[in-house]
Amino acid sequence: MDKFLHDHPTTPRTKDEKQAVVNRLKRIEGQVRGIQKMVEEDRYCVDILVQVSAINAALKKVGFSVAERHIKHCVSDAVKSGEGNETIEELMEVMKQFSK
Repeated sequence: MDKFLHDHPTTPRTKDEKQAVVNRLKRIEGQVRGIQKMVEEDRYCVDILVQVSAINAALKKVGFSVAERHIKHCVSDAVKSGEGNETIEELMEVMKQFSK
């Protein structure tokens, strides 16, 4: 990926925010392991595909949650400080990747 404007959040995440995202990612990790087991057990392809779809949806939900926080904090702060155009361009590039 290209170089981004900030190496760290301009408004650090709270402990609760971090934990919520980490918990979601751990659940997704468990789902991935479940799919691996399904493949190893030669489970029905459609059942596997349903689980893959669920993981894709869960990852998108995490992504939108992170994006929402970024917009409400980082982008908002950048606009207020006069760096809005650069930050919005950065966000748009990421959203283009995210929507693929």
